[in-house]
Amino acid sequence: MMARRVDIAEWLSALGLAGVIAVLVTAYADQFATHDLPCPLCLLQRVALAGVAYGLLLNLRFGPHPQAYGIMLLAALFGMGVAGRQVLLHIVPGSGAYGAPLLGLHLYTWSFILFGLVILGTAVLLLIPRPEAPVRPLPQGLKQALAWTVIGLTALNAITTFLQCGPIECPDDPVSYWAFAH
Repeated sequence: MMARRVDIAEWLSALGLAGVIAVLVTAYADQFATHDLPCPLCLLQRVALAGVAYGLLLNLRFGPHPQAYGIMLLAALFGMGVAGRQVLLHIVPGSGAYGAPLLGLHLYTWSFILFGLVILGTAVLLLIPRPEAPVRPLPQGLKQALAWTVIGLTALNAITTFLQCGPIECPDDPVSYWAFAH
C-alpha cells in the first residue's frame, strides 16, 4: 500500500495559524506583564491579524480557496499599512517610540515585517497545486485546537479593547483602562 502524501497547503495554513496565535500571545504577554496598553494603531494591527487568522481558518475548514487567500491578502495589506504608518510616526530620531523593543525592534516594526511575510506566504500558498491523489489530512483535534485558540484570543481582544477604550475613541497614548477609571 502506498503512503498518502500530506496536503502541504493545509499544513502550511495550520503553521500560519499557529504563528498568528504566537504573535497574539506575545502581544498579550507584553501588554499584561509590562502594563503597556496598546495604542489605537496597535489595536488595528490586532484586527488585521484576526483577518489573516480568519482566512487561515477558512482554509483549514473548507480547503484552500481563492476567497480565503483574498481575505488574508487584504487583511495583511491593511495591517502592513497601519504598521507602516506607526513605523513612520517614530522613524525620525528623537521622536520617541511606543513601547519597549523586543529583540531590538518595536512591536509595530515586527508587525510590519510579519504582514509582509503573510503576503509572501499567501503567494506561496497560491502557487501550491492541489493534490490529485488522496492525502493524509491534518488531525481534526489539531484543527479544532488552533481554531478555538484563535477564536478565544480574538474574543479576548474584543473584551480587553472595550475595557481599555469603552464606547468612545481610544486615547492616542493610553495609560489606564477606561472601565477601571470610572
